[in-house]
Amino acid sequence: MVITGMRAIDLPRASITQLMTRALRLRCPHCGGTRIFASFFQLKANCPSCGLRLERGEADYFVGAYLFNLIAVELILFVCVCGFVFITWPDPPWDLITYVTGFLMLAGCIGCYPFAKTTWLAVDLAIRPLSPEELRWHQDGGEVGDRELPHL
Repeated sequence: MVITGMRAIDLPRASITQLMTRALRLRCPHCGGTRIFASFFQLKANCPSCGLRLERGEADYFVGAYLFNLIAVELILFVCVCGFVFITWPDPPWDLITYVTGFLMLAGCIGCYPFAKTTWLAVDLAIRPLSPEELRWHQDGGEVGDRELPHL
């Protein structure tokens, strides 16, 4: 339990399923709070519900989210292209496939981006569970460049 100001916050550890479900619903993976996005491409600094800093204290935190985004889009396109080639075999329209997959790659990168950010945060919370000390550090506005982060 963390005491912040006048209220106490329990830190129950969410299961991996709960973390991922919340992330795929574009909610805070830690508490399930809504409105964590300032815009389609930008997370707010902290979760409005629990106060978790959504970058967890590292300046390059979302490099993992970029990787998740790339992998998700590549897997989706791979399945779609293989399915389309299978359906149209023995004479697949290669030119059409080339142009459509180029467009879908760009659209997929944009469309999957917010999901990649929340999913990466959920994976990070599963690997490095949030401690009461770290949550207090997030709520108190600890500096992102601090060397002595409570979760390390």
